[in-house]
Amino acid sequence: MTTMAQDATITMKGNPLTLVGKMPNVGDKAPDFVVVANDLKEVRLSDFAGKATLLISVPSLDTSVCSMEAHKFNQEAARMSDKFTVAVISMDMPFAQKRWCGAEHADAIKTLSDHRQASFGQAYGVLIKELRLLARAVFAIDKSGVIRHVELVREVTHEPHYDAALKAVTEAAK
Repeated sequence: MTTMAQDATITMKGNPLTLVGKMPNVGDKAPDFVVVANDLKEVRLSDFAGKATLLISVPSLDTSVCSMEAHKFNQEAARMSDKFTVAVISMDMPFAQKRWCGAEHADAIKTLSDHRQASFGQAYGVLIKELRLLARAVFAIDKSGVIRHVELVREVTHEPHYDAALKAVTEAAK
């Protein structure tokens, strides 16, 4: 595990936090990663090849802001064509993610867990060192695997700019 200093800093309720890894930039090839689906099978970015992909990292679906964000992206994903993949990634256990999806009727997004290796968190520079949670961030990736949009939400308790992310993934599918 490599820890790299980030230019970007984030806070939680005003308290500074340290990010582990290096965040990719717009125009970079999206780094691959290994996470776990609700059925405990491993999932990689390469599994979404050929589709525009929206990767949304959140600290935990069991918090109000993360739940609200996942709901919003689930509603939007339900309206999107099958040219898109929308994945919400957290450190929550797959069992908790599956329970949340069932209770909240979230069936248009994929919930993925980074709890095993923190592979996504490190590859995308969103692993919070002090908490071993993921920072709130959004990455839009085009169908050729190039990052077209990056948003790191500076204050973890705030929501991302939904419209910018949705516009980027729509354009990425072209």
